[in-house]
Amino acid sequence: MKLTVLGPGCWGLTIAKLLNDNFEEICIWGRQQDLSETLIKEKRINHPLEIQLDKKVEITSGLESAIKNAEIILLVVSTSGIREVCEQIKKIGIQKNQILVNLSKGIEIPSLKRMSEVILEVLPDINFAVLSGPTLAREILEKKPTLASVASRDIEVAKKVQELLNVPSLFRLYTNSDLIGVELGGSLKNVIAIASGFASSIGLGDNLKGSLLTRGLAEMTRVAVELGANPATMYGLSGLGDLIATATSPYSRNYTVGSMLAKGKKIDDILKELGSVAEGVKTSRALVELAKKLNIEVPVATAIYEAVYTDITPEEIVDKLMNRKLKQEN
Repeated sequence: MKLTVLGPGCWGLTIAKLLNDNFEEICIWGRQQDLSETLIKEKRINHPLEIQLDKKVEITSGLESAIKNAEIILLVVSTSGIREVCEQIKKIGIQKNQILVNLSKGIEIPSLKRMSEVILEVLPDINFAVLSGPTLAREILEKKPTLASVASRDIEVAKKVQELLNVPSLFRLYTNSDLIGVELGGSLKNVIAIASGFASSIGLGDNLKGSLLTRGLAEMTRVAVELGANPATMYGLSGLGDLIATATSPYSRNYTVGSMLAKGKKIDDILKELGSVAEGVKTSRALVELAKKLNIEVPVATAIYEAVYTDITPEEIVDKLMNRKLKQEN
């Protein structure tokens, strides 16, 4: 069996390493400009994490050869690049027995479409699933166990992915038929993780952090349910589970963004320092725009959006959140 990973970033390489023993062949595809000489020749990267791949792994910039004969194709590119990659796949063609699994977490801007909407708009007839959950790359590389959800509109497709990607004692997968909920949980929690990092670094205590996480989860749930998700999914692995991991770990890029924003750093400088994508930054904009469109209040997400895109100070953000009109909890 062959596994293909589209996207040579940290998460793409991590998942390839995790699944090494599940497949006879593994191929990683990336644009030529994204493939370093070290990665091609030595199957290794050192930034932002050190990852050493098995010698059997093929690294290529040829998309057609990469997806040929692959049972599973994992889509692990940045959300802004997903439509373009899918358009390329459409030109090449994908076989009826192949399964495309999206691992990228975000919302397309300016369309405000979920990644599955983008993918299925371009490739409407494919076998498709979403994989999402608490999957911090560093911990997976350290062989620390985790769990995740696999969702599909066709539960048999989800079961097939579950069977092929499950790694005993390390990577336990659950199936789910709520594609919308699983997808939105993984996307929207990144914004709340930024809020958590912000609260942790501003020095106002764990009470505030716990409050922001709770109210942030309520915002996530309101938006997701309005878009068709099962509310229970938001308290599952891809919602609450992923939120807890991402919003409490210094290994989380989104948590780190929030922490640096609280110290008064500007977002361009933060992203340059990180040297990698933090999807919660763009998702904060998408979430606020979605909520406005749906006429839903999202004060925590709005505060993070303002922290990212305006000159508001950390003190002003806390003041706005704490002195809003008194309301009933829901």
